[in-house]
Amino acid sequence: MDRRSFIRKAGVAGAGAAAAATTLAAPAIAQENPKITWRLTSSFPKSLDTIWGGAVDVAEHVAAATDGAFTIQTFAAGEIVPGLQALDAVAAGTVEAAHTTSYYFWGKEPTFAIGTALPFGLNARMSNAWYYQGNGNKLMNEFFATQGVYGLPAGNTGVQMGGWFRKEINTLDDLKGLKMRIAGLAGKVLEKVGVVPQQLAGGDIYPALEKGTIDAAEFVGPYDDAKLGFNKVAKYYYYPGFWEGGPVVHAFFNLQKYNALPKNYKAVLQDACAFANTNMMAKYDVKNPIALKELVGSGTQLRPFSQEIMEACYKSAVEIYADLSAKSPYFKKTYDDQLAFKKDAYLWAQVGEYTFDTFMMIQQRAGKL
Repeated sequence: MDRRSFIRKAGVAGAGAAAAATTLAAPAIAQENPKITWRLTSSFPKSLDTIWGGAVDVAEHVAAATDGAFTIQTFAAGEIVPGLQALDAVAAGTVEAAHTTSYYFWGKEPTFAIGTALPFGLNARMSNAWYYQGNGNKLMNEFFATQGVYGLPAGNTGVQMGGWFRKEINTLDDLKGLKMRIAGLAGKVLEKVGVVPQQLAGGDIYPALEKGTIDAAEFVGPYDDAKLGFNKVAKYYYYPGFWEGGPVVHAFFNLQKYNALPKNYKAVLQDACAFANTNMMAKYDVKNPIALKELVGSGTQLRPFSQEIMEACYKSAVEIYADLSAKSPYFKKTYDDQLAFKKDAYLWAQVGEYTFDTFMMIQQRAGKL
């Protein structure tokens, strides 16, 4: 056979085979990347750009990673359902996803509280370690599955402030009968020392504080609190928010919808949520110091909670956890795991982070930084 003729025929055959392979592969690729549109409802208003921004981060990264094949439409609190009904909407299939904090729903089952933060629980760095490298994500999703949802960390605010008060709080007696907006299980802890807890969505706090319906309120920290204008209706700003050392903001997905996703879309969602988680923390670490300086400059009075109050609240929290553990197997299993993790984590934190940070703060106070 003529060599040139053979090569020419082989080339035509090869091109035909390649075309055939392309034709055969196209439907398979399309099947792996189906067009999907989801709706996500947030528990936060768009005006709180940092915490609301976690939902936007998730949606934008999912769209970019799938070249627009997987689209998540984001809706602020109240646009589809009220903020405190976000999880219910996902479980019911009204929407496919939500961006919220699980402790808003602890009244349904106390294990929801662990998903975000327990009073005197984990700081932000420990929360990430427990979720990503410990048993956190596994244990929480065992519980979340009983509620018809799957959850992934998609934000963290870092340690929060203790809130805004109309009057100084120096002793436990000053807390008696005080009506305070406070979310999650923290309200139960403070109730044991005399506080009357109120659970309100972020957008409802200012008018309640302004009208005197409540005497105090906590939300997040300096940046968000300043945006909401709490300093205009309350003078005293307390710290730390011992009930939220490292609160996790979750992206929740309808369990059936999540399980039906192609494997690569699940991976995309996981990566998008991990970015949102890191990015939110970074934003708050940049914005909170600036906001705090501006608040103090405009007359806000910073006050630490007294040791008496901290000790009493810690005792209250430990008693509540023992009671909840006796009533809820899911709470006990998850709490015990987190407690064991926390004991080891604080051993290392004392050696590493604490000694380094303390030294640097001493340099700052001495004017050397």
